Amino acid sequence: MQSEGSNITELLRAWSGGDTQALDELTRVVYDHLHRLARHYMAAERPGHTLQATALVNEAYLRLVDSSRVEWQNRAHFFALAAQLMRRILVDFARSRGQHKRGGDLRKTSFDEALVISKAPDPDLVSLDEALSSLAAIDPRKAQVVELRFFGGLDEKEIGHVLNISVDTVQRDWKTARVWLHNQLRTG
Repeated sequence: MQSEGSNITELLRAWSGGDTQALDELTRVVYDHLHRLARHYMAAERPGHTLQATALVNEAYLRLVDSSRVEWQNRAHFFALAAQLMRRILVDFARSRGQHKRGGDLRKTSFDEALVISKAPDPDLVSLDEALSSLAAIDPRKAQVVELRFFGGLDEKEIGHVLNISVDTVQRDWKTARVWLHNQLRTG
């Protein structure tokens, strides 16, 4: 029996090769996962937020479909790019609403239980984005590990595959990045 990951990889490659039916099948296969990611992000927003999970996933998906020049490697690569797009959409939306300023009504975004850094107050999305951008300037790979894990929902093995590093390296990078981000968000 074929795994979901290999099926998605085959569909991505077929789509990259010009098979429009592969795109239709890919949409059916990945939409639920993208929607779960979007609901996770939107759950951290204030009640009554004007951007809804369905709109977020649709916007991200439209941008992914428009990425016809991308040479898709596999399922993990697809979801990594989806995570980057959702992060950009959410942060751009928050910035456009001025919600990152003091007193803004952006609810705090928390790392889910598997990603918890500490019991300190949770960072807002814009602060987290700024901290990740600062980390990327110092150590791009560690920032990618955080983005893939937090925004992409990828596990350590998938992250290792996307970044072409060992699971042990992913774990070390994740641990170091968590400490660095914690310090950055606490002092920032």
